[in-house]
Amino acid sequence: MPSETDETLESYGADVGGPGGPLTRFHEWFLIQGNRLAVTALLSAVIFALIVGLYELGVINFVNQNSVTRVASGMIAGTFSLVTLVVSVNQLILSQEFGAAGKARDRFEGVVSFREDVAEEAAVPAAPAAPTRVLELLIETIRDDAVELADLVTDHDDEVRETVVRYTNGVKERADRVEDTLEQSDFDTFSAVSAAIDYDEAWQLYVATHLRNDYHESLSPAATEQLDELIGSLKLFNIAREQFKTTYLQRELTRFSQLTIYCGVPSILSAILIGLLYADFAGPSLNVAALPYVVAVLIVVILSPLALLVAYILRTATVTRRTASVGPFIPQKDPDEGPFDVTYGEDR
Repeated sequence: MPSETDETLESYGADVGGPGGPLTRFHEWFLIQGNRLAVTALLSAVIFALIVGLYELGVINFVNQNSVTRVASGMIAGTFSLVTLVVSVNQLILSQEFGAAGKARDRFEGVVSFREDVAEEAAVPAAPAAPTRVLELLIETIRDDAVELADLVTDHDDEVRETVVRYTNGVKERADRVEDTLEQSDFDTFSAVSAAIDYDEAWQLYVATHLRNDYHESLSPAATEQLDELIGSLKLFNIAREQFKTTYLQRELTRFSQLTIYCGVPSILSAILIGLLYADFAGPSLNVAALPYVVAVLIVVILSPLALLVAYILRTATVTRRTASVGPFIPQKDPDEGPFDVTYGEDR
């Protein structure tokens, strides 16, 4: 039963789409929204500024050729290790694509069955092909189910009506926010996943199930049926988000593998070039004034695969963590939060 305190039936999940200050917006851009190449460039610029700043402060220098060449040799070894790691990740992704005809048929039939369920739930001839449009269609279905449920309980007891309407208002509010985000998104997989992160359907599914079972004697047959419709729509949304998240992660890691190979060759060549700059017994062949800046640029190029790794892993890890729920199981939720408190055997 809902408590009599200020607690509501709204979501208790991570509200990543809500308003925030400049620092919060930058944090979201850095982790999720920002183009990964732009984030990589930003990290590289920070590394360059740090190296040059330490040089200008006299903390480091580039005179001792033994020290510089040792660092360059270590960077070559590190780059080879990173490339090897990326090849392993790529092989892991490819292993998911290989399979017998029966497995491929099962995957295809599963997707077809899901699309048919979406089309039936949303009352459309066929589910859209674009991921964002599928999620937008499901969000519209969830909102309409919530509106109709609220209309069906207008003649119920005050407690039932107020509780259900309070819940449906929360569903509609969050659905409207996600729909606005989807309408402004590009029609690609990440846009769909990014918008879906903000929608806490797992909590709404939990509340809807609790209300249906708790008020099964008080709700009219029509309201109960409509609540089941809402639960079905929420389940479809969860499945759609997991499907698009899997597809996105595969594409993201594959793209990361490609870019790492592209950056790996210049990285190794830059490390070799640093060694050659200090190969002369008389010292570096460049002008002493320009040497620190040239070496700093080469170090940035050497570390570019690492910056790329940081940019991509931050986003994939954040997406996975924020969507780490299966149905109404919400691992990131504090067990003491929420208006529901149940004890063993109370429904007997």
